[in-house]
Amino acid sequence: MPLESHQPASNETAPRGEEKLFLGIIVALAVIAGIGSWFAVIAFSHKEELRGIPPDKSRWLADFSFTDSTGGTVTRRDVEGRVLAVSFLFTSCSQTCPVVSRTMSEIQRLTANAPDVRLLSFTVDPRSDTPPALAKWGARFGADTNRWQLLTGDQGQLLNLIGTSFLAPETNNPFNSMPGNFGGTERIALVDKHGRVRVFFDGLRIETPAAAAAEIEKLRQEN
Repeated sequence: MPLESHQPASNETAPRGEEKLFLGIIVALAVIAGIGSWFAVIAFSHKEELRGIPPDKSRWLADFSFTDSTGGTVTRRDVEGRVLAVSFLFTSCSQTCPVVSRTMSEIQRLTANAPDVRLLSFTVDPRSDTPPALAKWGARFGADTNRWQLLTGDQGQLLNLIGTSFLAPETNNPFNSMPGNFGGTERIALVDKHGRVRVFFDGLRIETPAAAAAEIEKLRQEN
């Protein structure tokens, strides 16, 4: 009798064990599938970002006249008909600005054989960023002053140019430390030969120099 009473219990244990094993396999497969999907989304978004970020609206390079790091004057007319890579900085910035300037330095290197390409960096803090301060900054990143010009001037005119031609103010971000409160100051803008802002690239990404250089080459081939 005792043996007979234990027999049904052992018959039930085996199926339950198999069910648990089956359920465990299903859960493991679901987790693996979820991780795979997550990596797929990351890879896709990564690829999308490398295509560049479109402007928030139609933007064109406005007329300007500023002073570069050598003390010379640079105007809108001086860059007419050239493809431009444009960045924004202030020399007291110790986090994003050096990274963006390194990215610009690499774009300068990758476009060394393209005489119709110019690089411009506009300061958002002209009170501190005098020509000597910009010259020191440019030397730090190997700026060729014939091809990459760091520009300063009247603060109101600079901020107006940046707001009109490139970036929108970020009024809802209390942590924005950039003068002018512009959003996206880590971005690098590409401007075509007609002065139209075509695309932005994230200046903090290590893939940006190659992606920007490839896009610059496309813009050079346009009429």
